[in-house]
Amino acid sequence: MNIETTEPLPTANLLRRLMAMVYDMFLLTGISFAYGVIVLLLRLLFGEDTMEAPHSLVQLIIVLGLWLCYALFYIWCWRRTGQTLGMKSWRIQLQGRDKLTPSWQECWLRSVLAPLSLMALGIGYFWCLFDKNGHCLHDNFSNTQVVLLPKNSSQGKT
Repeated sequence: MNIETTEPLPTANLLRRLMAMVYDMFLLTGISFAYGVIVLLLRLLFGEDTMEAPHSLVQLIIVLGLWLCYALFYIWCWRRTGQTLGMKSWRIQLQGRDKLTPSWQECWLRSVLAPLSLMALGIGYFWCLFDKNGHCLHDNFSNTQVVLLPKNSSQGKT
């Protein structure tokens, strides 16, 4: 998606990013439930006792599968419109530094680094408070940026 403006769009602030994440948590909850049903059905199909915790290797596969579902959700949204539903609600958009839709590589890298930024007590996100351009750590490493769209923008509508 190419955003054509005469002035560069401002970087989205931390509050908007966090509020978009809260909105997206509702969608991720639905994805988690759907994934849980699939895992339960597969365990029943293979004759595992669903009342017991799975073995550690199976647990690892289940957790990695859930992370993959989350990553695919974000990557699909970012590659399609540069926005998730939460980002649309808060008028923010992910772009490559070239102002275009981020590449597959940038999206994959971001989907790995953003959760790590959050798990490190949010340090990667709070970095934007000290960065001269307002970018989070995962923005810098993935060569992306989250911008605030103007109120009259049609970019947030699909």
